Amino acid sequence: MKKHRIYTMSFASVYPLYITKVEKKGRTKEEVDQVVRWLTGYKQVEIEQHLAAETNFETFFEQAPKLNENRSLITGIICGVRIEEIADPLMKEIRYLDKLVDELAKGKKMDKILRATIIGDSE
Repeated sequence: MKKHRIYTMSFASVYPLYITKVEKKGRTKEEVDQVVRWLTGYKQVEIEQHLAAETNFETFFEQAPKLNENRSLITGIICGVRIEEIADPLMKEIRYLDKLVDELAKGKKMDKILRATIIGDSE
């Protein structure tokens, strides 16, 4: 079975697109980093290391310290697909991240985006 192309793409190649998307809507890089930390359990320095190393999405999610247990509360449609119906676990994690960034860009409040479980910003 052939892997989906996004699995081998580097997180670093998509990350600037996330930043651009949210900044166009008046949100910040720091907010993107906050949702990434919430979803994956990475500390900020670890995110920066993955960006520098150009880690692919597959490895980025495989090495995540602690995927947020509330991520299953992320529902809806992203890229034309209902998240709840995605069978592939890795694709689901990637789409969770896409959905969080999308909600950020749409102006949703951070406590709603993070499913009311906000983590500290000081990491």
